[in-house]
Amino acid sequence: MPELPEVETMRRGIVGIAGLRIAGIRFPRSRVRPISIEPRPASLARRLHDRSVAGVHRRGKRIVIEIAPTAADGRRWLAFEPRMTGLMLMVDPPTPEHVRMVVEFAGSGSKQLTFWDRRGLGTIRLFDDAGLDHACGPHKHGPDGLVVTGDELAAALGESRRAVKVALLDQRAVAGIGNIYAAEILFRCGIDPRSRCRRLKRTQWDAVANETRRVLAEAVRHEGSSIGDETYRTADNRVGRFQRRHRVYGREGEPCTGCGGEIVRIVQAQRATFFCPSCQRRA
Repeated sequence: MPELPEVETMRRGIVGIAGLRIAGIRFPRSRVRPISIEPRPASLARRLHDRSVAGVHRRGKRIVIEIAPTAADGRRWLAFEPRMTGLMLMVDPPTPEHVRMVVEFAGSGSKQLTFWDRRGLGTIRLFDDAGLDHACGPHKHGPDGLVVTGDELAAALGESRRAVKVALLDQRAVAGIGNIYAAEILFRCGIDPRSRCRRLKRTQWDAVANETRRVLAEAVRHEGSSIGDETYRTADNRVGRFQRRHRVYGREGEPCTGCGGEIVRIVQAQRATFFCPSCQRRA
C-alpha cells in the first residue's frame, strides 16, 4: 500500500504541475526517520532549480515527473516511490514533521508539491533516461496491470510453482498489483489464492487478466482504497472510496457477497490473504 490505483490517483491529482517551472526545492529538517534520497538533497535541488516539468507519469507503483531538457543538460526523471505511507499532495500535509520534500513552482499562485511519508519507507530518485530504464524498465516491471493480457500472464507465470496470489505480487510479472487487489481479483475470478500457477488453465489466465484490468480500473475511478487508519489520501487530502466495494479484503468472518458463506483469512508469504472457500475453487 499504496498500489497501482492509489499511485495512479496521486498522479492524476498532481498532473497540473506539467508546464510549470521549478522555483525551488526544500527538504524540511525533522527528527523522524529519514527517507532515501539520491542524489543528496542539496545536489538534487541544485540540479532541478529553474527546470520545467514536461509531464507526470506512472511506472508501476512509482510516480515519475519528467523534467524537460535544457541546452546544458538532457531530460531527467524525478521518481517517487511511496511504498507504505508516502503521499503526493497539493495541499497542506497531515503533519509537518513527516514532510520529506517540497517543490515550489514559479508564477503558479504559490502552488507547491509536497511528498509526505509517515513511516519513512519511501524513496526519491533523480534519473537520466538510462537510469530510469534500469530502475523500472521491462526487465524490472512486467506489463502494467491496467493493460495486461492473459497471454502475458500465462507466459510469465504459467510454469511457476508459486501460489497464484503470491505470484501476482511479483512486479516482474505484472506491474502495480499489491495485496489488496490480488485478493479482490482472485475472488472475482473464482480462483482459490492457494492454487499453484502451473495448475491454472489457459482460460483461467484470461480471466485473471480480465479481472485485473477491471478491478484496477474500477479502483482508480473510486480513487483507491483508504484502509486501516486511512493514511492514504488523494492529492487534495480526501480518502479513497474503493474500500467500500471490497468483497473479500479485510472482511474476515463476514458473509461472502456471493454465497453468504464466511470470508476467511490466511497468511501467504507473510502477507494476509482473504478469500471465500466456497466461491473460490482450488486448481
